[in-house]
Amino acid sequence: MSYDVVVIGAGPGGYVCAIKAAQLGLKTALVEKRDTYGGTCVNIGCIPSKALLHATEMLLEAEHSFDALGIEISKPKVNLKKMMEHKTQTVEQNTKGLVFLMKKNKIDTFQGTGQVLGQGKLSVTGEDGKSQEIETKNIVIATGSDVAGIPGVDVDFDEKVIVSSTGALELDKVPDHLVVVGGGVIGLELGSVWARLGAKVTVVEYLDTILGGMDGEVAKQFQRLLVKQRMEFKLGAKVTGVAKSKKGASVTFEPVKGGDAETIEANAVLVATGRKPFTDGLGLEKAGVVLDERGRIQTDNHFQTSVPGVYAIGDVIAGPMLAHKAEDEGVAIAEIIAGQAGHVNYDVIPGVVYTSPEVASVGKTEEELKKAGVNYKAGKFPFTANGRARAMLQTDGFVKVLADKATDRVLGVHIVGFGAGEMIHEAAVLMEFGGSSEDLARTCHAHPTMSESVKEAALATFAKPIHM
Repeated sequence: MSYDVVVIGAGPGGYVCAIKAAQLGLKTALVEKRDTYGGTCVNIGCIPSKALLHATEMLLEAEHSFDALGIEISKPKVNLKKMMEHKTQTVEQNTKGLVFLMKKNKIDTFQGTGQVLGQGKLSVTGEDGKSQEIETKNIVIATGSDVAGIPGVDVDFDEKVIVSSTGALELDKVPDHLVVVGGGVIGLELGSVWARLGAKVTVVEYLDTILGGMDGEVAKQFQRLLVKQRMEFKLGAKVTGVAKSKKGASVTFEPVKGGDAETIEANAVLVATGRKPFTDGLGLEKAGVVLDERGRIQTDNHFQTSVPGVYAIGDVIAGPMLAHKAEDEGVAIAEIIAGQAGHVNYDVIPGVVYTSPEVASVGKTEEELKKAGVNYKAGKFPFTANGRARAMLQTDGFVKVLADKATDRVLGVHIVGFGAGEMIHEAAVLMEFGGSSEDLARTCHAHPTMSESVKEAALATFAKPIHM
């Protein structure tokens, strides 16, 4: 049987690509080695982590906010087993939904490991070791990423004591002390889950700031808020060893700028130092597909690799490792294969840290604008001055709008606060259409809402805020 498109990998980029290709009338197949669809995101990443984040945020509300709101309850108790069941059910609902979408869109599916054999050919090898060849006009590689580990340090993941993000979602009890290696999105999200459940959490980060690449002012404010939640930070620290110990595990690190080494004992260690492209076993070298110096698949501006008719999207190519970035690329490449003008605007891809409060960002940071020599103006508005935020006891954080000094075009928006991940999208829409801070400020916002703070920050960019 021959296809127009065969997608290898059923993560957010892969399954979205397959659906869009089928919608465009292309005969499509999807290859996935797991027995469920959704990739890392749905099975062991985005979705299960959000289930635990939400559950523990509700716990935080019950412990600290209910009394001030006039709601009197006895001290809440954590049933970790039931919480994990909620997480599992959430994942199952999502994966079953994807099975339905494959059938609805008449997409053929193959379970097994895909391997590129060359232009127009690939093989699928099942768990029984048997392989079958498939012919197709186009191949899309969407195999995602894997845990990166710590450069230069051997880490023995047992997913019980020394865990990756996968194991951190499956701990059967709350550790007294959890050390998180890595102060990025994954480490802070999962660290905050276990901190809210009662663990002492220490974050060890190589850089002198958390959330490297985020706006510096946002990162500093966010760190202060996490410290209030009993999370500790060791910044500018290079980890030189992670090992099991009598207590559980130990992490040894030394100051990046010089000094004595230090060792922390803990019940568990989460290594969250990023991810690497998953390209093993795909037969890329033999097929002539070129990788870059970081192990990513090289592509042109239309996602095509060095082999005609073989494309790649998502975490295996350059760019932020975000599910929604992969989804947009999946749609774009399906459109390109169908003869349309698929495109992704990489300047307007929002990023969200789903902690409490959330952190959200789209566009350029102040640091990036300064480095590029761009003349800009900034407007800020704190949630302490927002009526809805006061009513909900959610006054932590602020909104910052950055705009070009000459044209007023919005170049970046950064939010730390309750619901930041939802509010960021009005900024993304504005920026997609090249809007100005005045456009945003003069757009009527419902009152009372948290989103009014976005309007006020825009006002502060070109004039003055009303409520401050």
